[in-house]
Amino acid sequence: MKPMQQIRGISAVCLLAVPLALSGCGLFGSESASIDAPPPEVEAQMLQTSGNTTLDSGVFGPVAQEDTQTTVKGSTKTPQSSASGDRTTVFLEDGNGLLAPVSLSLPKSKDSAALKNSLMALVSKGEYASALPEGFKGVLPAGTEVQSITVDKSNLAVVEFNSEFNNYDPLEERKILEAITWTLTGQDNIKSVQLWVDGKKLTEMPLQSTPLDRPLSRTMGINLPKQGPLLMNSSAVTVYFSTTSPDGIQYYVPVTRFVPAGQEQLTAALNELIAGPESGNGLEMVMTQGTILESVDAGQNGVVTVSLTDDMFADGKGVPAEMLESVVLTVAQNSDDALVQIRLNGKESITDTDNVDYSKPVSAPEYLNELPL
Repeated sequence: MKPMQQIRGISAVCLLAVPLALSGCGLFGSESASIDAPPPEVEAQMLQTSGNTTLDSGVFGPVAQEDTQTTVKGSTKTPQSSASGDRTTVFLEDGNGLLAPVSLSLPKSKDSAALKNSLMALVSKGEYASALPEGFKGVLPAGTEVQSITVDKSNLAVVEFNSEFNNYDPLEERKILEAITWTLTGQDNIKSVQLWVDGKKLTEMPLQSTPLDRPLSRTMGINLPKQGPLLMNSSAVTVYFSTTSPDGIQYYVPVTRFVPAGQEQLTAALNELIAGPESGNGLEMVMTQGTILESVDAGQNGVVTVSLTDDMFADGKGVPAEMLESVVLTVAQNSDDALVQIRLNGKESITDTDNVDYSKPVSAPEYLNELPL
């Protein structure tokens, strides 16, 4: 990956997309606010609801399509490559305290051993600690072991840890659940996760009593805002913003936002992307202050067409890579990995700053955030 491209000479404006989602000020600039666990009543609904969210789909596997498909930057593998098992995407804590997907080279193995390896990569000071990029760490307590993982016909993964799993910082409780759930649900069509410790099923987390009476899925969200409206009046969407590693390498981070109930999901998600990140979490704007979402068309052929206008890129050339890639990742996350056709200022001929051609539908990368060690 290449360092983030910066655009200069434009004044920043703060935008407000929905009551919860305050955007950051500045074009491709970072701001400052905290991400934390939601209020208890929101927490319970996030962990138990599946009605207003469709967050179970991942962004890690390309959809098999015709030769018109290309793949956005972020993967060294093309859809035609035999890439299964080459890398595993796990969710690690970055220097901003956010969970980010990172694609690692882990030992190849069969059956549940590969799933075990992905979770062992989340263990602080664990056996794969040296395989993590600089600035990233696992969130499971040191000494945690995965005793078993089984996946049933409903694609529920039942994970049993040893008792060291209980020795975590109470403030990290929700982050641990998010990391486990999002790591496993990106693999082998797993849809949900159930946790056990030393032969006993957990009905709640040991320290903060986060409810676990139902299996966990991506409906729980990830990197939630600290404050927001109750879910009875809201639905959730997950969008991808950009930031940079300590080495100056750009990578993407998913953030769940609450939007007023009843909004069309893809439109709401893309408007949140345009609004920008909240302050204080180290994330950067991926759109300009002049970006406007004209339309979103989920066609019958498995391609979602996103039409944007932005006077800065009238000729469709030199469009920031992170701007277009964030659109693709966000659409894929909220539409079961659909292919994405982007139109900018009415043009289909679009080239980004990495010389990637977006004139044809593209898929999300098979392996996201392949960062050097």
